[in-house]
Amino acid sequence: MTAEKLGLNILLTGASGGIGRALAHSLAARGHCLLLQGRNAQTLEQLREALPDKSRHMTLAADLCDPRQRQQVVATCAGLAGGVDVLINNAGVARFALLGDTDDAEVRKILETNLLVPMALTRDLLPLLQRSAQGAVINIGSAFGHIGHPGFSIYGASKSGLHGFTEALRRELGDSHVKVHYLAPRAVDTALNTEAVNGLNRALGNRSDSPQLVAQRCVDLLDGKTSGRRFIGWPERLFIKVNALLPAVVDAALIKKMPVIRRFAQQNLTAGESL
Repeated sequence: MTAEKLGLNILLTGASGGIGRALAHSLAARGHCLLLQGRNAQTLEQLREALPDKSRHMTLAADLCDPRQRQQVVATCAGLAGGVDVLINNAGVARFALLGDTDDAEVRKILETNLLVPMALTRDLLPLLQRSAQGAVINIGSAFGHIGHPGFSIYGASKSGLHGFTEALRRELGDSHVKVHYLAPRAVDTALNTEAVNGLNRALGNRSDSPQLVAQRCVDLLDGKTSGRRFIGWPERLFIKVNALLPAVVDAALIKKMPVIRRFAQQNLTAGESL
């Protein structure tokens, strides 16, 4: 085990998305060295150029759903001086659609990106993380992983699975120095939200947070002395507790909203077909 160092080597997946970009700026401002993973090399390079001390950071353009490309990312991490201290599993995809309008390819894409890839990447990087005195894994979940919301059944299932994986891993590594964190945001204001999703949130009165707020909560977890689990947003945190204790109450509340949810889901489907 090495002595603690100020600047950690952090692999950040999904770095070019809304939360990913905010995380990259927050972490770089704190002096950490970032490995920025995403699928678009040009977008990643633009992000790197905008960060403080840009020469400290590296871009890794790769599709993590491809095992060979994922192994190349792992090999790059293993070749770094000092290896990797922290893995942030931030990459994710979502689709607002009723189950009947979701085909096999979409189901597979969501589950693989949001659940299978974080599990496999964490497993493959674990030997490196265990060598670091400040080893940590941070999994970015969602409130929908704890409240089954109509129109997001596949996405919610993937995030529910990620939470279960995180919980088990935290216990599995509980007698080691590797910390395992979980962060569940509510709706987040990013460019990836479709007009139908934004319309649904307005119609239902759902509140949302900025990517910068989510990034700050993630940094707070990283700075913590022990493994942590955090949920962002009120009354969402209350709904999660009610859903766990009295799910029938949440069932009734969401069933009443189904006409609105169906309307915006159809709008989203129609918009997607016209692209």
